[in-house]
Amino acid sequence: MLFNSYEFLVLYLPLTVLLFYALLRVVGRQLALAWLVLASLAFYGWWEPHHLWLIGLSLLGNYGCSHLIVRWPRGGRYWLAIGIGFNLALLGYYKYTHFLLASLAQVFDLQFSLPEVLLPLAISFFTFQQIGFLVDCQRGQARPPNVLHYLLFVTFFPQLIAGPIVQHRQVMTQFQNLSRKVPWESVAQGLTLFSLGLFKKVLIADKLAEWSALAFDLAAAGQPIAMADAWGGTLAYTFQLYFDFSGYSDMALGLAALFGIRLPRNFDSPYQAKSIGELWNRWHITLSHFLRDYLFLPLGGSHRRRPVMTSRNLLITMTLCGCWHGAGWTFLLFGALQGLLMSLHHYWRLHLRSRFAWRMPGFLAWALTFGSFAMTLVLFRASTLMAAGRMYQALVGWDTVLGGATLIGASQWLRILLMFPLVLYVPNAVRFVYGEHPVWHWRPRPAYAVLTVAMMTWCLLRLNENSEFLYFHF
Repeated sequence: MLFNSYEFLVLYLPLTVLLFYALLRVVGRQLALAWLVLASLAFYGWWEPHHLWLIGLSLLGNYGCSHLIVRWPRGGRYWLAIGIGFNLALLGYYKYTHFLLASLAQVFDLQFSLPEVLLPLAISFFTFQQIGFLVDCQRGQARPPNVLHYLLFVTFFPQLIAGPIVQHRQVMTQFQNLSRKVPWESVAQGLTLFSLGLFKKVLIADKLAEWSALAFDLAAAGQPIAMADAWGGTLAYTFQLYFDFSGYSDMALGLAALFGIRLPRNFDSPYQAKSIGELWNRWHITLSHFLRDYLFLPLGGSHRRRPVMTSRNLLITMTLCGCWHGAGWTFLLFGALQGLLMSLHHYWRLHLRSRFAWRMPGFLAWALTFGSFAMTLVLFRASTLMAAGRMYQALVGWDTVLGGATLIGASQWLRILLMFPLVLYVPNAVRFVYGEHPVWHWRPRPAYAVLTVAMMTWCLLRLNENSEFLYFHF
């Protein structure tokens, strides 16, 4: 079930919210939360019901392991290793088996039939979330809650499929302290955020997807691409990914707010960043924090006097980040390039900038950050390394079609370029709704209610075909 589908918007969401508040007011918190768990599992099982056993196995294994870690602290590291191994085994089998076997067959020229392993939705997200919980239990920062609260902590449907990756301390007390009164202001904020996110997805990201596909599909087919089309397709995908994930993040926070739950923000205008490190601190914020707290810092973190060690830790962390996004050489290389860019920026900031006593102008820093990230996204979008190579050749005008664009016309180019002022100057949706923007502040007023209804209606009229969010594939 998709957030941007009629069955979700017209049937699932109203039924889930209304029955939740009815149970909360009439019966009590526990039964209302139990209904929310059942509704979340139904949401997850909508695509592939037989994968419910997998998430059930993951929940059971991790919940049991968390109790063993807390009950026998002397063997905490042992049980933590078992728990992490259990999670990585599930993730590795379902996400990387086909890729590893195909790579071995290609390298060693082996002939064997590859197993068909269907990737379960959200396995990367609920795996990382539970690994973080086990580590916190071993560190003494968390204790296993009751079964109901743990199930909801992992399966809460607004964040289950594509994040944010939630830490226990960010939501557990909210589940435990829900009031029986309907939080009307939170509901109004949630509807506004959800409408803004749906607008980004349906009316911006999905249209950009059509234009980016024109160039990347041609590259995948081995056909020549005009230089202008390659640039148009690359920029279209750069903004498509932005608005797709930004829209999903707004919708996830908005849906949680309908139940009086405030999830951690996961997206904060990253294309305004002036360094690659700042960009990743604004893009998929909870994933970046997870990698920092549970991988980069345990590896040794940043070394001011040993830049080689810092570069090593950054390369390992970001390469694994690339692998987390997908099983393929394109994702691995994408992550490695992010680590390389972060290493270069770190060395520049701590060593070269002070030596030359020169501060890079803000516009140049932004242009280098945005340009380098957009170029690496070619790997993120391309289906194969060969397709990525053809796109890079077209971008520099090497061995490709000369002349003007043949696929992306002037009107499409104009709309792609209009994305720059949108991402750079339009107020961030979350900051706007929660009153954190210095100028624009949301208020529960009739004008904002009319605007929310208008956006929702416009989007409903444009739901001609459902398109998945890009992060559903990761």
